[in-house]
Amino acid sequence: MCVHKLQNYLRTFRRRSGLSQQDISYLCGCQSGNKVSRYERFVREPSLRAAFIFEVVFKEHASDLFAGTFQEMHKSTIRRARFLLRRLERKAGSDPQFQQKLEVLREIAGLTRREPPCSSSQ
Repeated sequence: MCVHKLQNYLRTFRRRSGLSQQDISYLCGCQSGNKVSRYERFVREPSLRAAFIFEVVFKEHASDLFAGTFQEMHKSTIRRARFLLRRLERKAGSDPQFQQKLEVLREIAGLTRREPPCSSSQ
C-alpha cells in the first residue's frame, strides 16, 4: 500500500520545537513570518538554502522535512532513469564509460542490488 505523504512537515517540526513562524523566519534571514507561513501551507516551495537551514534548525534531513516532495521526486527520477536506460541500451556501446553510465542508471532505477560492504571481521 502506497502512503501519500504531505508535501512537507515544517509546521509539525516547528510546533514541536516551540519556535514561532517569526523565529524561523529570522533564522532564515527573512523579514517576516509570511514566507514560513507559505511554506507550511504548501503555497510556496523553499529554496535549497532554506531547506538546509531547516535541516540545521530541526536536526532532520530535508528528505524527512519535505517527505511528500521527496517521494514525488524519487518516483519521477526512477521513472526517468528507466526511460533513459532503455534508450541508451539500444545504442549498445562497449566503451567502459558507456557501460559505467548504464550501471549507474540501473542502480538509480533499482534494477541492480548494491553489494553490501565487506566486513573486516574474519
